[in-house]
Amino acid sequence: MSSTMTTQPRNSRPTRDALDVARIRADFPILGREIHGKPLIYLDNASTAQKPRQVIQAIVDFYETGNANVHRGVHTLSMEATDQYEAARERAGRFIGVTDPLEVVFTRNTTEALNLVAIAWGRENLRAGDEIISTVLEHHSSLVPWQRVAAERGARIRVVPTRVDGTLDMDAFRALLTDRTRVVAVAHASNVLGTILPLAEIAELAHARGALVVADGAQSTPHLPVRIADLGVDFYAFSGHKMLGPTGIGVLWGRRNLLEAMPPFLGGGGMIREVYEDRSTWADLPDKFDAGTPNIADAIGLAAACDYLDALGMENVRRHEVELTAYALERLATVPDITVYGPRNPEARTGVVAFNMEGVHPHDAGTVLDEAGIAIRVGHHCCQLLHRSLDVAATSRASFYVYNTADEVDALVDGLATVRRLYQRRLA
Repeated sequence: MSSTMTTQPRNSRPTRDALDVARIRADFPILGREIHGKPLIYLDNASTAQKPRQVIQAIVDFYETGNANVHRGVHTLSMEATDQYEAARERAGRFIGVTDPLEVVFTRNTTEALNLVAIAWGRENLRAGDEIISTVLEHHSSLVPWQRVAAERGARIRVVPTRVDGTLDMDAFRALLTDRTRVVAVAHASNVLGTILPLAEIAELAHARGALVVADGAQSTPHLPVRIADLGVDFYAFSGHKMLGPTGIGVLWGRRNLLEAMPPFLGGGGMIREVYEDRSTWADLPDKFDAGTPNIADAIGLAAACDYLDALGMENVRRHEVELTAYALERLATVPDITVYGPRNPEARTGVVAFNMEGVHPHDAGTVLDEAGIAIRVGHHCCQLLHRSLDVAATSRASFYVYNTADEVDALVDGLATVRRLYQRRLA
């Protein structure tokens, strides 16, 4: 699953970028900030992405000119806010190729979306002896909700391993898939290895056994052109904050017949039809899953992020990241004592590069890089199963997005050379 990268000749830098990165960077106010007197180099995009002025302004405009609650008032501000909120729902669905906004449920984030499915669908449909297939690549948000429901219902979790190159072991998946399988809960892309999973193939195999597929799209939706119809999954979740949008807003797409059959996730105002002393009935989709005052402003901000990314072109976003990741892998190969995890082929991964330096704890590496103004992620990245399989407690992770450059990759490599010099006595 990993290999130590040896020194290689330095390749040429990307020269024909699919994006006008200089123009894009001008849209992000935070990129003008200095950290410890150094220009900020932000390489923690897999955790959360920065926000362009267009997204920030959309939120400000709502609060300054149209702030009101939705679905409850007949006054002008309320009706305007309702129209904007429902337009944001339609826009979020359209970003992933969905034409029916009733299949789009707003949540706080991917984690809440996946919990919604596990609880609302899982508690109603799982029985003792049923099996849920997950993978060693999963973020805890894609695994822990199913563990909890499985324990309640007497079901069992089966975990698919990876191959040595960091790709999913599809032979092992086929072997685990049986008539007892009810759910396949799987990431579209790994937040550590960057591995892009063959979702369409997984869905076809799962459906042949009568199982549903619940996909975690947190790491794919911001970086790949996503069309739900091409993937064939039954549920798909993603977060706004990883795709240039605000925090606190996420999306669950689900097949309409499945969502209609599921009970509500939360109870309260907005999700009811009629309430009696001893019982209640539920509103139609999508209101059934929209209890309480929703996150109106950030839904509007998410719509602005969708507009921004579509204006760039998701194919261009993908090409930029492939080229930048390829360059990063080549440059990291020049740093001695580095182990890089995941597929060697940049086409098989997103712009996520996790690595370790022999004898240096990731927290120490991250601290030294921060002194140089470089923000990376360190830790187990909410993927303890994967790190256990790698036989490491933690990794360092650099992750790229539309505003990152080859110069920033060079700065990361130079920073790692500094890390190595500072800890060279440990490495001796």
